[in-house]
Amino acid sequence: MKKALLVFSLIAGLTAFNTYTSAASNAQWSLSADESKVAYGSIKKNSVGEVNHFKTISGHIDKSGNAEVIIDITSVETFIDIRNQRMIKHIFDANTPEATLKSTIDLQEIKKLEPGQTTSIDIEGTLLLSGKTIDIETTIFIASLGKSKFIATTDEMIMVKTEELGINEGVDMLMKLAKLDGITRVVPVSLRMVFEK
Repeated sequence: MKKALLVFSLIAGLTAFNTYTSAASNAQWSLSADESKVAYGSIKKNSVGEVNHFKTISGHIDKSGNAEVIIDITSVETFIDIRNQRMIKHIFDANTPEATLKSTIDLQEIKKLEPGQTTSIDIEGTLLLSGKTIDIETTIFIASLGKSKFIATTDEMIMVKTEELGINEGVDMLMKLAKLDGITRVVPVSLRMVFEK
């Protein structure tokens, strides 16, 4: 009887271990919002550069490598309250308060990395903002932070045209309100994304 119980316990233990391993291998990678950042820059009056970011982002990567990062555009931080309000009202569509970045990442390349090792991956993706979708191609620099955590950053800035996003009229309105003679119509965007599971 004791022998039978021992065999049963071993089988149960192996089953539980295999179930845990299978679940872990299929787990989604979740974006660590506190450690991640989406920032963009602009130049006004031909000489004044500014860098802004979004305070609230979320995201995940599924087991097939499909990545999605959701940006709460109402959380835009320009460090001036009235400018935050103007950005939400005139640049970003308050009726669609989220922007979405989508791409596919080769998770096998990431699995090969030992903690501290790095690699670069060329990716293609899309940015959906205020009903407009634009294609994005960039190189992502990836560093392993352990078997269950990695950081991915833009290896170079992503340049986004305001015309492609359909926000030129909003930029015109910002210029009028702030009494500016110019705001750049190409926006550099940088990403720092930390994923863990």
